[in-house]
Amino acid sequence: AAIAPAQRLLVEPAPADENQLAGFREHASRLLRGSRRISLLADFLAQRYGLQNTLREWVAKTPIAHATMLMGKGLFDEQLSGFVGTYSRIASAPQTREAIENADTIICIGTRFTDTITAGFTQHLAREKTIEIQPFAVRVGDHWFSGVPMDQALAALMTLSAPLAAEWAAPQVVAPEVEEEAEGELTQKNFWSTVQDALRPGDIILADQGTAAFGIAALKLPSEASLIVQPLWGSIGFTLPAAYGAQTAAEERRVVLIVGDGAAQLTIQEMGSMLRDKQKPLILLLNNEGYTVERAIHGPEQRYNDIALWDWQRLPEAFAPDVVSRCWRVTHTAELREAMAESITSDTLTLVEVMLPKMDIPDFLRAVTQALEERNSRV
Repeated sequence: AAIAPAQRLLVEPAPADENQLAGFREHASRLLRGSRRISLLADFLAQRYGLQNTLREWVAKTPIAHATMLMGKGLFDEQLSGFVGTYSRIASAPQTREAIENADTIICIGTRFTDTITAGFTQHLAREKTIEIQPFAVRVGDHWFSGVPMDQALAALMTLSAPLAAEWAAPQVVAPEVEEEAEGELTQKNFWSTVQDALRPGDIILADQGTAAFGIAALKLPSEASLIVQPLWGSIGFTLPAAYGAQTAAEERRVVLIVGDGAAQLTIQEMGSMLRDKQKPLILLLNNEGYTVERAIHGPEQRYNDIALWDWQRLPEAFAPDVVSRCWRVTHTAELREAMAESITSDTLTLVEVMLPKMDIPDFLRAVTQALEERNSRV
């Protein structure tokens, strides 16, 4: 079996430029003292630089409306009050946009604004009231301060906020209206509502780039769940080897992999590695006959968005004929619910082939593609 590394990669903290850090404190203090509503938007770089636990502790005791962008989803405990959703401006829920954008001070930590993450660069974060913290530089309004490491900038902000937070307004989180999705044949809507109900605390969830990534954006993750998604690079197929690595590193946790049929065809051989090592992930393979995310963007009926149609049910046996696995092919919500429930106690790999309409896409993706089309039409 594969052996996990003995420890995480160690990153030596860089020393701060004390003059720059002092300047940052002065400007940030001035902005915070004049504010009553504070919002926090954090993304994946905050997690990569080891600030997840610190941020979670901060928002747990401080009245700050907080959200992540798609690549940083899972950074916060999404079950706690104050969490307002996944921010993608025009693709966001209205209550998410209002809570983040209309605050008196907006704190951005480790954010990367790219086309698909922001629905075509539609973010609206007023520069004059934004404090931005990046790995080695920080900004308050129009003033940049270089040579200030992310952890020290966050520590300074937390110290500044401590005597002020008692005057800050508690975030008013309005729960989104949840439509009852129809039972019966699977669609993107009732697929994701079924997945929402089946996720458990502590799950490691991987959503491949495509309808999987944009579908997971609207879900509310369970406590202590981790999400691996990478819309920054958009490399389809990465989740199969990533799921193998995640299960190797965390044998005690359940791995839930959600991947489209087109993406899976690029790296499906890693299923063989999972079977060889007796891993037991739950793989939800979305069979919508090709690159549906690309159909939504351009060329819905073009042949370049079609793929060869495989017999997915026979692949586990082909990769590991002597290893037992469990395969499902589901077309209705009741079947999906049954397959996911059974996988909880399964001691083998579970492959669930989810049959979805060819042109059906999540609402989040629809908003993103419409925004991209409008933006491209102006170029």
